[in-house]
Amino acid sequence: MTPQLFRRLVLAAPALLLAGRARAVMLNEAALTQGGFVVGRAAPGTRLALDGRAVRVSPAGDFAFGFGRDHAAQARLAITAPAGAAETRVLNIAKRQWPTESISGLPPAQVTPDAETLTRIAREREKLGAIRALESGLTGFAEGFVRPAPGRISGVFGSQRILNGQPRQPHYGLDFAAPTGTPVVSCAAGRVTLADEFHFFGKLIVVDHGHGVNSLYAHLSEIAAREGENITKGQRIGAIGMTGRVTGPHLHFSLSWFQQWLDPQPVVLPS
Repeated sequence: MTPQLFRRLVLAAPALLLAGRARAVMLNEAALTQGGFVVGRAAPGTRLALDGRAVRVSPAGDFAFGFGRDHAAQARLAITAPAGAAETRVLNIAKRQWPTESISGLPPAQVTPDAETLTRIAREREKLGAIRALESGLTGFAEGFVRPAPGRISGVFGSQRILNGQPRQPHYGLDFAAPTGTPVVSCAAGRVTLADEFHFFGKLIVVDHGHGVNSLYAHLSEIAAREGENITKGQRIGAIGMTGRVTGPHLHFSLSWFQQWLDPQPVVLPS
């Protein structure tokens, strides 16, 4: 984490200092919520584990983790200092109320796919899951985030989707409605791990920002980055479109920590 980002985290919301026998661990207290994305810093050499899962700490002490939409009321962060002192801290995770969003006018095949399409969807879901399971030593997540596209916010994270009157899974992204061809940029530095076309997502790109943090850009009209390419924060990687399951041109933008979808709005549109 750069000194500039650290100051922004502390100024943006109260910071939580976890200290005791173990060396201090600093993180953003406001992110301790369902859907929250936590970026923090620990003394170099500190070992962390969240609910039993190891959390990678960079040589500089940067780390990140997140909480899913329906995370329980508490999490446990195990801290082992470089010298070996260990403790476990209980993190209270704020519960959120999620809106309901109804979308009509979708082609019936997009709401209730046939058997062949379901096989394709399962294959694509498995491929995306494998990409999101990767853990690299990149630290783009610690250098701050930018808005991926202009436009009106037309869909928010966590909303319960009702498609053509039928309940479906919650919305796990943030939607930016803008004309086809509007530039889409990477929200942070990283490496492109997926550039493909899926049934629901249409043309999409996934960028690895390190330590299990990924961003996803879907429904693109154009893909302007290739798999394996290293990209910078704010670099153009595509354009807004209406490929996949859509009713109009927009960018579906998602943020995740491994398999946990996170709320990207506080990250790229801080209040």
